[in-house]
Amino acid sequence: MQRVRRASVEVDGETVGSIGPGMLILLCVLDGDSEREVQRLAEKVARFRFFHDERGRMDRSAVDEGLEVLLVSQFTLAADGRKGRRPSFDRAAAPAVAEPLVERFRQHLEGLGLRVATGRFGAEMEVSLVNHGPVTFVLEESPSAS
Repeated sequence: MQRVRRASVEVDGETVGSIGPGMLILLCVLDGDSEREVQRLAEKVARFRFFHDERGRMDRSAVDEGLEVLLVSQFTLAADGRKGRRPSFDRAAAPAVAEPLVERFRQHLEGLGLRVATGRFGAEMEVSLVNHGPVTFVLEESPSAS
């Protein structure tokens, strides 16, 4: 996730999602992820304190500030490049599993009071952003042992 001044996503020359100040989330669903991980990660992301307070400290969340989110599904974050020169995407969840979980993630964020714009799942997208900082964090929610 990245703190942004603004961000947008286009598909075939059409803007399908755009936001002003807030955060751009590039979301990858991994094999084994479930509703449980989606809910925990959405809560963590929405309340992650990486926006400045009045003293200039990173002590405010998107929820605290009433900011917007641009959510873009990006399976390539599952890439494993340890062998050879071609990445493996074996860790990525199958599209039939990933797409509904991305949608549930969006719903959880909206349930926490955030306005969420999205890309288009599975489409070739062009993402534009003005990174604020730059401030970028990688968060991962591991599947729980059941």
